[in-house]
Amino acid sequence: MTRISNGHACPDSMSLFDDSGLFVRNAGVHALVQQAVSRNEGVLCKGGALLVSTGRFTGRSPNDKFIVDGPGVAESVWWDNCNRMSRTCFDRLLSDVLDHVSGGGFFVQDLQAGADENYRINVRLVTEYAWHSLFIRHLLLRPDRAELQGFRPGCLVVDCPGFKATPAIHGCRSGTAIAMDIERKIVVICGTGYAGEMKKAIFSLLNYTLPFENVLPMHCSANHAIGDPGDSAIFFGLSGTGKTTLSSDPERILVGDDEHGWSSSGLFNFEGGCYAKTQNLSEDAEPEIFATTSRFGSVIENAVADPDTGELDFLDSSITENARCAYPLDGMPTASRSGTAGIPQHVVMLTCDAFGVLPALSRLTTEQAVYHFLSGFTSKVGGTERGIKQPQPTFSACFGQPFIPRHPGVYGELLRERLVSSGAKCWLLNTGWTGGGYGTGRRMPLNVTRLLLKAVLNNSLEGAPMKADPNFGMLVPERMESIDASILNPRLGWSDRAAYDRAAARLESMFEENYRRLMQ
Repeated sequence: MTRISNGHACPDSMSLFDDSGLFVRNAGVHALVQQAVSRNEGVLCKGGALLVSTGRFTGRSPNDKFIVDGPGVAESVWWDNCNRMSRTCFDRLLSDVLDHVSGGGFFVQDLQAGADENYRINVRLVTEYAWHSLFIRHLLLRPDRAELQGFRPGCLVVDCPGFKATPAIHGCRSGTAIAMDIERKIVVICGTGYAGEMKKAIFSLLNYTLPFENVLPMHCSANHAIGDPGDSAIFFGLSGTGKTTLSSDPERILVGDDEHGWSSSGLFNFEGGCYAKTQNLSEDAEPEIFATTSRFGSVIENAVADPDTGELDFLDSSITENARCAYPLDGMPTASRSGTAGIPQHVVMLTCDAFGVLPALSRLTTEQAVYHFLSGFTSKVGGTERGIKQPQPTFSACFGQPFIPRHPGVYGELLRERLVSSGAKCWLLNTGWTGGGYGTGRRMPLNVTRLLLKAVLNNSLEGAPMKADPNFGMLVPERMESIDASILNPRLGWSDRAAYDRAAARLESMFEENYRRLMQ
């Protein structure tokens, strides 16, 4: 295998693993499951899903993410949002990790990101764990045999949980590092067993590169009407706000649940799989997602199972509230085979409002949509990041601030252009609290949210009477069949109306302060 010398990456780093027999290459689902079980990385549950533990890291580590500083990216990276790493430190980290890898026993997957071949990139992933290889094989696009014959990687990800970085040597904060060299398209992940870092690193890379190609990269799910890819919708939102749940609709075709691009010709999924939260998952409420948890090869992270029967208990959050299931899109009965759709007719922004102030549904103008997109108001829910135990109101620019290496204004302007040219209708859907804030009110019922969304997607609100929200100005339906008035008008659901007014004023001032700070 080509070696690393003098602490610098070889020019052919992408092809380091081309011909070596020390690695398991492009293994399929059955082989990887067997490897994971034989290496004691996981156990089989009922139906053949692989149950694994991510160790002490049950969520992302945003403070341990780094971008390599260099002349090619220095002026375009939003450094207020990104930790810098010098090229010298990155090259030393890459060299040391590759020395760790060189003994063999690792797994190589040659995969792709981007369903639209005009923007697709080839990604080579080298993983220490068999189950990480299985995870990322589910999550990305899988080339056929002919494509693998001539596969040339355009991006390299080396995922090595067993290697601990040294801050004084590698320029990081701890033994954990997710370091990305954008110019050479190389990512090193070490010191964490949380597999989601791989998919989000690739997403971050695409978030940097695609705007240069006039493509808006988005942290969103997407679906379209059965038989009509032109009747599509996208759902912006952070983890836990309902992207996967609401887009997995048996009456519509699922394009993807998390990461998409919006080009001048339409939507395309970056991925080939889904990564759904399983906390409180039930067959009655979410049958399509629930079915994947008993499918052979699905990867279940950090859930609890009966050791005798293999039955999974999704009500048990003793390990984490961020238990998840990773599975390929073809595990969904109504999944898109192309991963593409037309220009969206509806843009839905999902927010989990822990204050209980925002209406359950409201219509946004283009300017309001850009404002809410740039604000990205929601609540971080338990487990998504380390240390989050209960909902925390927060602002996350573009509904995905941890993953945007460029200033939010870049993405906001692209969204504005897309909305103006498409004429898409924009909506704000609150999946958070109603009847009071967290601790007083209740979480918005899923069946109510689905009724509201159905009204949006079937255009039944066209011409319906609406009135402006007194605090934020967006239009709110005055009445809807089967929807209680206190859901539509949140002030009515509070027993203490004065307390609602204070909470609304507080939230409004938080929006204004965040926007001023963001656009400085």
